[in-house]
Amino acid sequence: MKKVLFLTGTRADYGKIKSLMKQVEVSERFELHIFVTGMHMLSKYGSTWKEIDKDGFKNIYHFINQKSNSYMDTALSNTILGLSNYVHELKPDMIIIHGDRLEALAGAIVGAFNNIKVAHIEGGEVSGTIDESIRHAITKFSHIHLVSNEEAKKRVVQLGEKEESIFIIGSPDIDIMVSDNLPTIEQVKERYEIDFEDYAILMYHPVTTEVSKLQNNVKHLVDSVLHSNKNYVVIYPNNDEGSSIILNEYNRFQHNVNFKIFPSMRFEYFLTLLKNCEFMIGNSSAGVRETGVYNIPSIDIGNRQEGRYDINKLRNIIHVNEDKDKILGAISRVEDTKKVKTLDQAFGNGKSDEKFIEMLNQEKLWDLKIQKRFIDVEY
Repeated sequence: MKKVLFLTGTRADYGKIKSLMKQVEVSERFELHIFVTGMHMLSKYGSTWKEIDKDGFKNIYHFINQKSNSYMDTALSNTILGLSNYVHELKPDMIIIHGDRLEALAGAIVGAFNNIKVAHIEGGEVSGTIDESIRHAITKFSHIHLVSNEEAKKRVVQLGEKEESIFIIGSPDIDIMVSDNLPTIEQVKERYEIDFEDYAILMYHPVTTEVSKLQNNVKHLVDSVLHSNKNYVVIYPNNDEGSSIILNEYNRFQHNVNFKIFPSMRFEYFLTLLKNCEFMIGNSSAGVRETGVYNIPSIDIGNRQEGRYDINKLRNIIHVNEDKDKILGAISRVEDTKKVKTLDQAFGNGKSDEKFIEMLNQEKLWDLKIQKRFIDVEY
């Protein structure tokens, strides 16, 4: 059996790759292994490694790669060291990574340097901030590219990758989004003790290239939602540089009955919460992709998601900058946005896991050479 190693560092990437991991686990050809690190291991963010353990996967390895508020480069070097030691012991046949986080970059580097095939999920997309540079760097270290759509494939080709190494499988989180097994909204509210009838979801992350502006930007956001007199479910930002600034500002929500704050939330429960909310506000990618699938109004703040969507196509999104008056104006326009139906099917139809395991079973995939050569695009 071939050993397939998945690397997960955040609550978000785990939710996106879980359906793929389950396909590997039940296969008779492959042996699943999971390297759990990053935010999963931090108690500040809810120790989400426990959720992975509860899902019943075998062969899980936990590695602490950082402490709270670590610098990204330090966390990257720690992850490379820990993962390198692990793969020399495990000797996997393939490392599977997702997205644009530093843990995924570490996985790509360790795999490439040790002649282990690296498969990258959701390459060729636009991220914004330092994440975009990380995503495209991962593409150059990876040997197999599992992209969401034709547009992403074109970008990977533009980066000099061979077309035969690129497979369109859609976005794996759609598999879970359209699943019939999501909890009910009543179950979600009971588990997280949310007593709001109506509510919005707030998720706001640091823009790593604009940390100097973050204090002012998040103050405008917090001022706005406090002034709106609506109910909000607030989920902690990721642990990039600047997260402490956001969390300090969130202290203003304490003892306010209109706000429920959570370090993290189980992905399936978050999806049900999103599916039933009034709107989403912040700068999370969920405000672009997941809201588009569910036709939920989204207020996208700032430039973190700049270039990731066409506002003329995803008309459920209102974009504003970090300005109190503009944000409050956007909140007042949410009702009009609810009337717009713009179901986003640009990221697949919920069958990514089936396409993934079919791809993994193809011999031509395993015959792809480790040695890479830049392929020029013909103009």
